[in-house]
Parts: sequence; structure tokens; C-alpha cells
Amino acid sequence: MANPTHDINELRRRMQGAIQLLKQELGGLRTGRASASLLEPVQVEAYGTHMPLNQVATVSVPEPRLISVQVWDKSMVHAVEKAIAASNLGLTPSTEGQVLRLRIPELNEERRKELVKVAHKYTEAARVAVRHVRRDGLDVLKRLEKDHKISEDDGKRSSEQVQKATDEVIAEIDRMLANKEKEILTV
Repeated sequence: MANPTHDINELRRRMQGAIQLLKQELGGLRTGRASASLLEPVQVEAYGTHMPLNQVATVSVPEPRLISVQVWDKSMVHAVEKAIAASNLGLTPSTEGQVLRLRIPELNEERRKELVKVAHKYTEAARVAVRHVRRDGLDVLKRLEKDHKISEDDGKRSSEQVQKATDEVIAEIDRMLANKEKEILTV
């Protein structure tokens, strides 16, 4: 009977979650063009909880270098401004009533380097998440081995599977970073 407490596919699924989040975060790092997805990672403190920006406002792109954020609830305008400022996207909203306008600056060399640093930060967070999943998997295997539910050989084999899955996902994360860096730095 297979032991349900160690499932390599479940570990792979959890590692893929880190990749999906990284894709979303890197997708938000735009290279000089306005895009509504740029604001997707922004979380607004609203009604006693953190919510995605798109649950408190409409985001649109009326011009190639401008993002418009129409806040639905007047009392939320300040919270949205604060969330955008805290997002490290380097955007400063100009506010008129319930509409925030975000000018996308031309990407100078300094801004490109800043975006690369943010991409590295996102990537490192994804690597850490994957390592946490690996650690959880290895902890389960050690416990199963200690409790004599699996043999030492099975534990070693399974540990190698976990490490192989980790290496594959980390390699994919590194490829994603390299592609994003190239996209940001290419003028």
C-alpha cells in the first residue's frame, strides 16, 4: 500500500504554485509600456483585509504610457494611493477625485536596473518558496523512516526524487529571470 503522507506529485504541484506566482509578478514588471497587468500584484488594505486592486477599482489603459485607476468607493482612494506607492513599481499617482492617473516613465538605464533588482527579489522569493516545499517533503520522509513506515533505501530514493524536482523547478525559475532581464535591458 502506498503511503499517502509522501506524494511527490503533491510536492511538484506546490512548487508549480511558486512558478505561477513568479510568472504573475514578472508579468507585472513592464518595460516602458502601460499595461493593466502592471498593477495586478498590488494589494489594497480595504475593509479590514488585503484585496487585489481590481476588487476596489477599474484599471484601464487610455494611452500607451498612461494607466487610469477608477476607484469605486471614495473612501478607498487614499488606501489605493498608498498601496500603489508601496508596490515598488516606481509609479506616482496623480489623483483627481476618484481617478488616479499613473504616467509610465520612459525607461532610463537607472530604471531598468531598478526593475532588474525587483525581478531578482521576486525570483529569490520563488526559490525560497520552492526550498520550503523541499524541506517539508524531506521532513515527511525522515519521519516515515524514523517510524519504520518506509525503508532507508526507499527514503533515500524518495529524497533524491524530491531533490530532482527541486532542481528542475529552480532551473525553470532561473530561466524565467534570465528572459525577464533580457526583456528589461533590451532597449
